[in-house]
Amino acid sequence: MTDAAVDASLPRQVADGYVDDLVRLDPIVGTFMGDPLSSGRLPDLSPDGHDARAALARATLARLTAAEAHPGADRGVERLCAKLLRERLTAGLDDYEAGEELRRVDNISSPLHRVRKVFALMPTGTEDDWAALAQRLRAVPGTLEGYRASLAEGVRRGLPAAPRQVATTVIQLTEWLATGGFAVFTADGPETLRGELSAAAEVATAAVAEARDWFRDAYAAAVEGAPDVVGRERYIRAARFWSGTDLDLDEAYAYGWAEFHRLREEMRAEAEKVLPGAGSPWEALSWLDRHGRAVEGVEEVRRWLQELMGEAIEALDGTHFELAEQVKRVEARIAPPGGAAAPYYTQPALDFSRPGRTWLPTLGRTRFPVHGLVSTWYHEGVPGHHLQMAQWTLAAGTLSRYQTKVGRVGATLEGWALYAERLMDELGFLTDPAHRLGHLDGQMMRAVRVVIDIGMHLELEIPRHSPFHPGERWTPALGREFLGRHSGHSADYVESEITRYLGRPGQAIGYKLGERAWLRGRAAARARRGAGFDLKEWHMKALALGSLGLDDLERELAAL
Repeated sequence: MTDAAVDASLPRQVADGYVDDLVRLDPIVGTFMGDPLSSGRLPDLSPDGHDARAALARATLARLTAAEAHPGADRGVERLCAKLLRERLTAGLDDYEAGEELRRVDNISSPLHRVRKVFALMPTGTEDDWAALAQRLRAVPGTLEGYRASLAEGVRRGLPAAPRQVATTVIQLTEWLATGGFAVFTADGPETLRGELSAAAEVATAAVAEARDWFRDAYAAAVEGAPDVVGRERYIRAARFWSGTDLDLDEAYAYGWAEFHRLREEMRAEAEKVLPGAGSPWEALSWLDRHGRAVEGVEEVRRWLQELMGEAIEALDGTHFELAEQVKRVEARIAPPGGAAAPYYTQPALDFSRPGRTWLPTLGRTRFPVHGLVSTWYHEGVPGHHLQMAQWTLAAGTLSRYQTKVGRVGATLEGWALYAERLMDELGFLTDPAHRLGHLDGQMMRAVRVVIDIGMHLELEIPRHSPFHPGERWTPALGREFLGRHSGHSADYVESEITRYLGRPGQAIGYKLGERAWLRGRAAARARRGAGFDLKEWHMKALALGSLGLDDLERELAAL
């Protein structure tokens, strides 16, 4: 892009120009978007790579400032795009300046996880696709070497990762290696490329083994004694990154407690329907784990989840949403082993050549109680993450690729997905007491997340009226105990969750705080329009907004 062209651009052009430049620096972004030219490459994860991405962000902010001076830049979608672009790039630069990329280790979304996950999203329809996959596999050693260089630089600067995250990473890498390494992504390749694919997978797998040994034998000792929690300064920055706004953390902490108390009473009433006389909701949930309806078999549960999403699409289309044919295509998948315990979603390609996909980690299980899966798949699939991300993909031409595919605000995404669960309850899809108790258990976990995520990292005092360790200060051990007492999940899942909250500070609070923004926006729009409020119309307009920070989201939703 020439300087003259940049000067003449409006914010959406600047934003999409940034996307093009970012994809060249980070081909994983390109693959998530469905760009075939990205398939054979991986990003530079070394300090030089981080410097290049920061330089791009600064240059884009300068271009944006120039674009905002042009007529029309302060109206409609241009205004929203400019606001999002400036906020997202500024938040990213704040992380860069603080050296966060030099200690980025966690159990769910570290650079290691990004590198591995991208192979599950690559196209494999032609021999050229498979050749690109093999080329990318051979790029794994270089990108992981760069990642280790960044972490080593972090140690040199006094910016260590937390020992808990490092120990978990060693366990995960060991599991990846024990389950075939990168060979799991080449097993279905064409016979004509069998030798090259196998050799490339061995190269990539050897690089993972080298990384595992380095984390275990060198980096773990270098970060020994570092705290698991991040403290107020780092947490404020992280919460801003995940929410797109400056949060009042004390108010958010109090809100988490209020939701905890509200949900506990609602769960008690629902548990009585499931298991009369149950001592607690979690006794009823434990009973459901053993005696409630369950799906037997990994492939069987995948098919069951696919059917559940199909039923939701059929019921919601034309009643509460208007769904294009591309949006109706979504796949249920089984997650590769070695990741975190929580289910997740991956977005469709920009041209829908790759559909949206939900992923279920099995954790070695072959029996799957359904009471918790129903609401979870409304969250991950339809009308949750899939419906939002697929609608955004449809709107990429009207808005911008940046607003719909790259500049995402975590709390807006997770808030919609949690809103979607509640919506399905409101619409009568959770009348089965077991399914509804599972839904409330998920809601309770999100409320507990707000309490312990903020509480642990800021080492806040537990309220003196609390039923749990009143007056004490939060620690990771207390967080684990609190979540374990108020969750229907297994001990392994709870441990994985606590590690996740400690490794991704500020992310876990976005579910409930984001849901609150969606609910407040809907309530304000309903109050403003009165009898003229149409929920289906509001949903479709809301999903056409693209990504926004929470304050902007609530304001825009209220005006619909």
